[in-house]
Amino acid sequence: MRKAEIARKTNETDISVAVNLDGTGVHSMATGIGFFDHMLDQLAKHSLIDISVRAQGDLHIDFHHTVEDVGIALGEAIKKAMGDKKGIRRYASADLPMDGTLTRVAIDVSGRPFLVWKVEFTRDKVGEMDTELFREWFQAFAMNAGVTLHVETFYGDNNHHIAESAFKALARALRDAVEIDPRAADRIPSTKGTL
Repeated sequence: MRKAEIARKTNETDISVAVNLDGTGVHSMATGIGFFDHMLDQLAKHSLIDISVRAQGDLHIDFHHTVEDVGIALGEAIKKAMGDKKGIRRYASADLPMDGTLTRVAIDVSGRPFLVWKVEFTRDKVGEMDTELFREWFQAFAMNAGVTLHVETFYGDNNHHIAESAFKALARALRDAVEIDPRAADRIPSTKGTL
């Protein structure tokens, strides 16, 4: 089983994350940020990756440290669970419609972290969460999972749906990218022989 646990403790946050890449989407989130928990629930449910996140952060200051550090820890856990990446499909993309919103996520589990973020919000907050923190989370996740990630919302005027479609599209793309390809289960998907 491709599983991993990560514990990350700083002066600002105390976080534990557990993942199972071959799960069924079982999820348990407790970050202290309601809307963020909702987004992480969507990520687990639609990726079929079992994800547990426990985070205590300096929320009395703001949500930045908690959101970013959860991205770091979850990215590290996904990377660790993939091991040498033998047999994964590596590339995937997903177009995710959500009512009047359409978002695309494309991913390459390359070992070369990069984020392209073309998502715009029309409000400063969704629930109590600052919309600028969504980019921070995707950046931290991509850098620590070691993936190239392109996220683009083509259109949408509901900020809740813009954020949610990005997390759901990531979930669907991640599900396909980390899945074992039965035609190449014993091979690293790179001409270099390593990722």
